[in-house]
Amino acid sequence: MFGNYLIGLREGLEASLVVCILVAYLVKTDRKDKLPPVWLGVGVAIALSLGFGAALQFGSQELTFQAQEALGGSLSIIAVGLVTWMVFWMRRTARHLKAELHGKLDAAIAMGTGALVVTAFLAVGREGLETSLFIWTAVQATDDGFRPVVGAGLGLLTAVVLGWLFYRGALRINLAKFFTWTGAMLVVVAAGVLAYGFHDLQEAGWLPGLNSRAFDISEQIPVDSWYGTLLKGVFNFQPDPTWLQVAVWALYLVPTMFLFLTPGRAAAPSSPPAGSTAGTVGAER
Repeated sequence: MFGNYLIGLREGLEASLVVCILVAYLVKTDRKDKLPPVWLGVGVAIALSLGFGAALQFGSQELTFQAQEALGGSLSIIAVGLVTWMVFWMRRTARHLKAELHGKLDAAIAMGTGALVVTAFLAVGREGLETSLFIWTAVQATDDGFRPVVGAGLGLLTAVVLGWLFYRGALRINLAKFFTWTGAMLVVVAAGVLAYGFHDLQEAGWLPGLNSRAFDISEQIPVDSWYGTLLKGVFNFQPDPTWLQVAVWALYLVPTMFLFLTPGRAAAPSSPPAGSTAGTVGAER
């Protein structure tokens, strides 16, 4: 549940800050008449994200067991790739995007209402799709459709509140540090998701070694105990992993965490993608 709360919080805050900066800039420059297209774009992005999550959930139920495992494993790997790219990109660019976002908004205003809708849609849509995909893979990994969704919902709600506080000027924090620490925690969560994704591919028959266990501590850490549930919810911990799961977990976590936390890795990128977050401490009003 905590891992999904963290996903909802980070992705939601990223989207909230973008919307906050867009709205604040339009208000500050006395262009409040341009706000409706922005909110329309945000609404369409949210609807698309919810629809994508529903399609994954209900569409996968029509598949065979092997096909479900293959789909879940493949999407888990894709989700980890997206989240890894996202945390590294945000680690590099958290300080530098407000001015660029203002420039893109000015260009969109000059192009017309449709461009404003698209700008707001892209600002929120990417984060929404990533969130839906990552949460869906977490639900499949934990076999618990309730707590992961609740955790993600609470994270998104927290992000909306924080975004509103940023806009009101009541909250000012160092976003670069915030995204660094939450990014490090997400790397740990992603390592568990990746390991479980490979386990799904083993169960689907795509990869060998399903019965080759690295260890089995099910008696010491029962999966139905409170601490077993906690470890499963936060880290996707499995008390009887295969050797392939352990190898994938270590080969992802160790170098990724090292590169992420190594000083000097946060240089500004040459071409950040459209629709991403901004700011260091909050939005101007």
